[in-house]
Amino acid sequence: MQLSRFSDLGLRAMMRLAVSSSAEERVTTKIIARQVNASEHYVAKAVSKLVDLGLVDSHRGRSGGIFLTTRGRSATVGEIVRGLEGAAEVVECDGDHPCPLSAACRLRRVLDQAQEEFYRHLDGYSLDDLVNPQLRKILHLSAR
Repeated sequence: MQLSRFSDLGLRAMMRLAVSSSAEERVTTKIIARQVNASEHYVAKAVSKLVDLGLVDSHRGRSGGIFLTTRGRSATVGEIVRGLEGAAEVVECDGDHPCPLSAACRLRRVLDQAQEEFYRHLDGYSLDDLVNPQLRKILHLSAR
């Protein structure tokens, strides 16, 4: 399974927020975009989804910024990815051109099971597991 760029940026934004040393540290989409080498617009879309999921809170204005919520701090990587990826299936058998094999095909079920195993594996990791001292140092240096 391959994560979408959207989910990748959402995870990186969460990792950056987890590195914040205090609630007073002001982190913005502009800072995150620069640090992960991505478009500010695209990072803002991922952050907006994270806000919708209740993992991140944002405040506008001069003293505004983006902050992890209590739920965001305790979420597993699997929960974050599930939220960002949505209910997308690995393979889409229905649609504009229905598959003539669908009545007897087991592929969809096998791939659904594999996807769930993937998420279950990610459930074993927290943001803290992704944020090591070296990453903290890199992100703090690049924030200057």
